[in-house]
Amino acid sequence: MLSYRHSFHAGNHADVLKHTVQALILESLKRKDKPFVVHDTHSGAGRYDLHSEHSEKTGEYVDGIARIWGLDCPQSMHPYLKAVKALNPNGELRHYPGSPLLTKTLTREQERLVLTELHPTDFPRLRQEFRGERRAKLYQEDGYARLKASLPPKERRGVVLIDPPYELKNEYKDLVKGIKEAVQRWASGTYAIWYPVVRRQEITTLERALARTGIRNILQIEMNVDADNMDYGMTGSGMIVINPPWTLEQQMRELLPWLTPKLAQTELASHRVHWIVPE
Repeated sequence: MLSYRHSFHAGNHADVLKHTVQALILESLKRKDKPFVVHDTHSGAGRYDLHSEHSEKTGEYVDGIARIWGLDCPQSMHPYLKAVKALNPNGELRHYPGSPLLTKTLTREQERLVLTELHPTDFPRLRQEFRGERRAKLYQEDGYARLKASLPPKERRGVVLIDPPYELKNEYKDLVKGIKEAVQRWASGTYAIWYPVVRRQEITTLERALARTGIRNILQIEMNVDADNMDYGMTGSGMIVINPPWTLEQQMRELLPWLTPKLAQTELASHRVHWIVPE
């Protein structure tokens, strides 16, 4: 149940998409002076060494962040790249931020962070990374249980980041259940959910399940580096965003035609931005 380690996959094409969307959501929330909360249900270790044994074994970052490192990227990628560059001040791509460190870098002093990680190896690393950070509360427990206990937040504004490993057959059902319960407690929050494209039927089932919840304003953003292929592994990934910032749809419609060819692994790469349920 706890075999997944993101250290094997840090900085890959899925991270580039996921963290670009995350950064744009955070930037949108900062447009108002009032503080907000960021709740990360599957935080991971926080920071990853791209020269580590795990990362070098798969080399996934080579076809991810490394492809755009040093390029003149569109404006919508600048917040994300700012966070990555903050860990690599000498210009060499060595360290990569997980979603908690991305949040820490891009938020203000008045923001509050709730970070949950269950893995017995990754949690101590996350705790070390955030040692002395008064804005953050860390929990080594089930992400959905902590989310349920923490909502609604006192700030009334914020985002919930949900990035499960999808190792177990019931994880898609757990995701939909967790989202439904969370929105019942905090209807105005933004929810950003990452998913892998491995078996297309699972994604279609997820889309239909979310549509049946009665939740509205659900935007889907997807980037595929190859055509669907059950024998290949992960051929793409996506972000499903409930209550997205009003600018996010157009930002991604403009960005993905540039980003997808940069990260494509075959000529069958594709992308899409559409509404599962409109507002």
